Amino acid sequence: MNDDHTHVQEFFSARAADWDTRFPDDGPAYAAAVADLRLRKGDRVLDAGCGTGRALPSLRAAVGPSGVVLGADLTPAMLQAAVRAGRDRHGRLLLADVSALPLRSGSLDAVFAAGLIAHLPRPVDNLRELARGVRPGGTLALFHPIGRAALAARQGRRITPDDLRAEAHLGPLLARSGWRMTSYVDEDARFLALAVREG
Repeated sequence: MNDDHTHVQEFFSARAADWDTRFPDDGPAYAAAVADLRLRKGDRVLDAGCGTGRALPSLRAAVGPSGVVLGADLTPAMLQAAVRAGRDRHGRLLLADVSALPLRSGSLDAVFAAGLIAHLPRPVDNLRELARGVRPGGTLALFHPIGRAALAARQGRRITPDDLRAEAHLGPLLARSGWRMTSYVDEDARFLALAVREG
């Protein structure tokens, strides 16, 4: 992906209004992925690249009223769609670039990122910035509601050997970025890689 975020904003701006109607059955997959993150009451969690905020209700339920839920996205139209859907009630929405988070170092317990990695212009640097925001021992979930093969088929393409989400690539990528991958699932029904922030 080009370093110019304009392309990402244009892509998602054009799709924001009907994003949720295009994928109406993803809710249970989001809830299951959030459950696998094993958040605790009172935790502080960021939904990085939150889009229309589909994970925010599950994240709020997991951390409870004493927890902090943030949703950051680069595209204003996606955040506006999240507000229209009422998901801003579950967390604070931030217009922000995940490559330069407006957060103190170590201020988060976890990061949830759905569909984000394919849109990162500098994956090592961008994942390192997510690591900066998380305390040592905190967690990261890289999620997609369908697996790599199913997503490629939906988009009319094939998985390429250099796919960053392949287990052989993702583990070392995370390690170079301050994370240690602890779990990897790539099935038709979902993609979920979990990692722990190294100390």
